[in-house]
Amino acid sequence: MNTDTIAAIATAVSDSGIGIIRVSGDDAIEIVDKVYRSKSGKKRLVNVESHTIHYGFIYDGDTLVDEVMVAVMKAPNTYTKENTVEIDCHGGILVMHKILETVMKNGCRLAEPGEFTKRAFLNGRIDLSKAEAVMDLIHSKNEFALKASVNQLKGTVSDKVKNLRDDILYEIAFIESALDDPEHISLDGYCEKLEKKVLGIRAELKKLIDSADNGKLLKDGINTVIVGKPNVGKSSFLNLLVGEEKAIVTSVAGTTRDVLEESVKLNGVGLNIIDTAGIRDTDDEVEKIGVEKARKYANNADLIIYMTDVSQKLDENDAEIAELIAGKKIIVLLNKTDLEQVVSDAEISKLFYKNMTDMSESNSVRIIKTSTKENIGIDEFEDTIKEMFFGGEIAVNDEIYITSGRHKEALMEAYESMGLVLNSLADQMPEDFYSIDLMSAYASLGRIIGEEVGEDLVNEIFSKFCMGK
Repeated sequence: MNTDTIAAIATAVSDSGIGIIRVSGDDAIEIVDKVYRSKSGKKRLVNVESHTIHYGFIYDGDTLVDEVMVAVMKAPNTYTKENTVEIDCHGGILVMHKILETVMKNGCRLAEPGEFTKRAFLNGRIDLSKAEAVMDLIHSKNEFALKASVNQLKGTVSDKVKNLRDDILYEIAFIESALDDPEHISLDGYCEKLEKKVLGIRAELKKLIDSADNGKLLKDGINTVIVGKPNVGKSSFLNLLVGEEKAIVTSVAGTTRDVLEESVKLNGVGLNIIDTAGIRDTDDEVEKIGVEKARKYANNADLIIYMTDVSQKLDENDAEIAELIAGKKIIVLLNKTDLEQVVSDAEISKLFYKNMTDMSESNSVRIIKTSTKENIGIDEFEDTIKEMFFGGEIAVNDEIYITSGRHKEALMEAYESMGLVLNSLADQMPEDFYSIDLMSAYASLGRIIGEEVGEDLVNEIFSKFCMGK
């Protein structure tokens, strides 16, 4: 257990109205008391009540540093469950650093990134999933990510995981007790009961796992790549979504030679959009590099927006692009519909269907008629994204979304372990075989809330936190 006292600037290190220096540890109150002077000069912080705020000044020796408000919070009812003091000062960079240096000279050290939250975890105030939710909350990019992080901080994920672990642990304990005391605890008919229980737990695990892909997309945004031949309107479409002239638009084919990246929000859904160079055969060396980048980004995208100019005939470049993006989720934008259309919907459909290995893939291709000039098709485009990825509805409320890759991996391992229990039941294996795989599932779920993790993983997780949190 940590016993030293730590300090850090808890607000952004930039000029602002208010800055906060946070101090936490056994000696936090005594250390700040050494540098604090009340207006009367008589009040001592070591004598005040917990969770009170005090007006005064910070001194470095006999030198006045700043006029401050000091909040004193005594253990265990604090963020870290340790004595904590927060010094609210003026938000200048120099003055914040000066106060930090002053308290450090009087007996504390600089906190490591995320160390305050790490202490909250180590001291049992929050579990690991809630600690990770703190950082997700700070980095929220949209309303969904914010709500999902708040829900996780409230315990939606950890409570669900703990309930599943309790159910698994009960079965482990029952099996072990029956094996140890067969005269008083019978296993007759237990296999049928266990199978029903395992199927129920697996169904709940599967629901959580299935939420992970959508959760990650809603949290981090849908990685979207715009592809098509040169001069079909890709850059104009990007500018329309962004709401300003981010990409150069000319009538000259091949204007976009490198990738342009922008993030936009459409009805609460974040799109991380990459506008690529037009894909075509070219002798221009610079344009070739752009085309190769377009191919690479398209290969790693969650969504492909394929744009074509309906006033121009399809050619071998269109066929090559369709083959390149086959198997992806694709929205085909038939652009420039304000002009005479010479490409039929049937030709477009044929272009993509011939590259499908399974007709179920047809559900991954949507065709929309657009005109970036006339602002046609944007509403349908937004609705199509929601339908393709989220079934048309995006709601957080109290639903549990898994937004962490680490959590998803642990859930999948637990799911597989429960599957092994079913296999053992089907093969009529001895009961102690069930316990082995049940315990494996129990341990996997424990990693989510931090009960089955090593020090190295804990350090890695908190090293990604910002300073002062």
